[in-house]
Amino acid sequence: MDLLATKPTATLTPRELAVVRLLGSGCSYGQVAVRLGISPHTVVSHIKNAYRKLEVHTGAAAVMRAVQLGFIQP
Repeated sequence: MDLLATKPTATLTPRELAVVRLLGSGCSYGQVAVRLGISPHTVVSHIKNAYRKLEVHTGAAAVMRAVQLGFIQP
């Protein structure tokens, strides 16, 4: 499957993008929550939405797909 040929069904919201970026920098869900001033439950909600939109099932895959699509810089 060519990952670059498949675009996500929608773009990530600014908050979803922030969560994916922080995960890519090595932050845990708890650290993401503290840095963004949101609850860990809200982090999980943003992650689920980002995974769905990026058509992935893991944090590593979400970060990789976001880089491939140009949403974040490596």
